[in-house]
Amino acid sequence: MERAVVEGIPGVMDRVDAAFAAVPRAGFLPRAERARAGDDAPLPIGHRQTNSQPRTVAAMLRLLEVVAGQRVLDVGAGSGWTTALLAHLTGPEGEVVGVELEPDLVRWGGANLAATGRRWATIRLARKGELGVPERAPYDRILVSADAGELPRALLDQLADPGRLVIPVAGTMTLVVREQAYDAVSHHGSYRFVPLR
Repeated sequence: MERAVVEGIPGVMDRVDAAFAAVPRAGFLPRAERARAGDDAPLPIGHRQTNSQPRTVAAMLRLLEVVAGQRVLDVGAGSGWTTALLAHLTGPEGEVVGVELEPDLVRWGGANLAATGRRWATIRLARKGELGVPERAPYDRILVSADAGELPRALLDQLADPGRLVIPVAGTMTLVVREQAYDAVSHHGSYRFVPLR
C-alpha cells in the first residue's frame, strides 16, 4: 500500500497508515487466510462475507476523517478489523459500536477485537430489520461496510450534526457530510460489497 503524504512531507505516515500499522490485519483473518494478510484483496471470513480489501478500507477511513474522542458506529463489523481500526483512531476517550448480523461473526469478531485491548470498542448482534443502534445515537461518524440500494434514512437519523457517514450506495462510495442541518453528498468511485440487509 502506498504511504500517504502528510503536510507535504513524503514518507510520513498519516493517521490511517498509523492505524493499519497498530492493528495488523492477520489477527482478524481465519487461520487459513493469515498468510495472505498482506494481499490487497478481500479475503473470506465465512458466512459469504469478506475481510475487505485494505486499499478500500483505507479509502473509507480517510473519507470518514475520524478524530480522537469521537463516537463511531461501524455497520457490518464482520471480523472486527474495521472496528479495531476505528478504535485506534478514536483513542480511549472515544467509543466505537460495531454491529453485525451473523451471530458467529459477532462472537469471532468480538474475540478478535477483545484481543487488541481496545475496551472502548464493542461488537454487538444487529437486530433484524433495524439498521445501526438507534438508542445509542447520535454518532459523530458512521461507517458502513455493505452496499445499500439507496441512502438509508435510518442511518441518517443516527448521524450527529456535525457528522460524516461513509457508505457504498448502489456500488458507489458515498460520503455524507452533515453541518448545520445540511447534508452535502459526494461520490468517490465504484466498489463491490455484500448487500446491506
